[in-house]
Amino acid sequence: MKVLKFGGTSVGKPERMHSVAQLITADQDTKIVVLSALSGTTNALVEIGQSLSDGKKVQAKQQIDKLESHYRGFVDQLVSTPEGKQHANAIVDEHFEFLNIILKISFNEALNKDILAQGELLSTKLFNAYLVEKGVKAVLLPALEFMSIDENDEPEIPKIKAKLAAFVDKNKGINLFITQGYICRNARGEVDNLKRGGSDYSASLIGAAIQASEVQIWTDIDGMHNNDPRIVDKTFPIDQLSFDEAAELAYFGAKILHPASIWPAQHFNIPVKLLNTMQPDAKGTIITEMPNGNGAKAIAAKDGIIAIKIKSSRMLLAYGFLRKIFEVFEKYRTPIDMITTSEVAVSLTIDQSQFLDQIVKELQPFGTVELDHHQAIVSIVGNEVAATPEILSRLFDSLKEIPLRMISYGGSRHNISILVAAQYKNQTLQLLNKGLFNL
Repeated sequence: MKVLKFGGTSVGKPERMHSVAQLITADQDTKIVVLSALSGTTNALVEIGQSLSDGKKVQAKQQIDKLESHYRGFVDQLVSTPEGKQHANAIVDEHFEFLNIILKISFNEALNKDILAQGELLSTKLFNAYLVEKGVKAVLLPALEFMSIDENDEPEIPKIKAKLAAFVDKNKGINLFITQGYICRNARGEVDNLKRGGSDYSASLIGAAIQASEVQIWTDIDGMHNNDPRIVDKTFPIDQLSFDEAAELAYFGAKILHPASIWPAQHFNIPVKLLNTMQPDAKGTIITEMPNGNGAKAIAAKDGIIAIKIKSSRMLLAYGFLRKIFEVFEKYRTPIDMITTSEVAVSLTIDQSQFLDQIVKELQPFGTVELDHHQAIVSIVGNEVAATPEILSRLFDSLKEIPLRMISYGGSRHNISILVAAQYKNQTLQLLNKGLFNL
């Protein structure tokens, strides 16, 4: 059994849904198809939730009506028969009736999670309606009936596995299942989600739960590129990556893949393919356990970084100093991306500002705390890249004009990371593309 995930741009237009239907019915392999919300929908739902949170119900109503109008137009082009249009419009009726009802309800975070879930529920039901019209035999598999997270927001793979197995067993003879990405239920049984980009995570978790032969992530780009094609003119798709390389790239900014989506597939050694819905014949990128050679494979950048420097002469040889520093970040569940130390200072980076004021306040007893906002991490990733001598020399030769704020080298064999001010990010990516790949 295979798992195929299609992102928002892959299903964002009626003709693209038609193409996806052709792709998944091209053979008789048993597969679970995971869909994101139509492109733009989640952002629209976030705005509706924000308006309600701010008490702006008239504005929320206008936003709901605008989104509903978009879906009515989508349905007109998605299905063609009177029966198909009736079926699809009934789906739109159901979900926008819910969105209109919430205008009369007191807003809270649990309700907001219900609002955000509407995108995936709509896309999968409308896609299934199109399959019904075309006579394709498929079963809609509600993610809210099997995808769950515990009180620490971690996926409950044993429960997911048991529920999926029971559902598939109940539908013997069916080789096509459609389900939602992103959404789940939490430990309280409420509707929740796997955060932005979570449809990749859903696909990987499902793949792990059913021991899939492979997980396919379909987007609008032909695989993982060696650099950001939105910023750098000359890039190329990478044929093969190891799980470790892909995990580093995803975490440090490669937009094609959600960072959390690697570990379930890696844990169960399930190959992951990154493919292009617009060019289905393109080779794409395959991610497996084994690397394909050494050296630099790709460059990724992560925006929105904050650098924090704690300077204190008291830390010299102070036993437990770093532990106390880390405990502050642990308390506020704020992960650290990079860290460098000297005898009198610790510099580190975070990409979450939610608890920044509290963190700074608790760090101040340890010494002087300095903040640098608007930073970017640029990572050079590849198997044994940190142990390849010429890579480091070429890296620094390429960046003679760029002021480097921090360097992380040796923490991973697969990654060399540098911190630069955000204003230098694009130039850094372009210079490294030329210096490391001769492009």
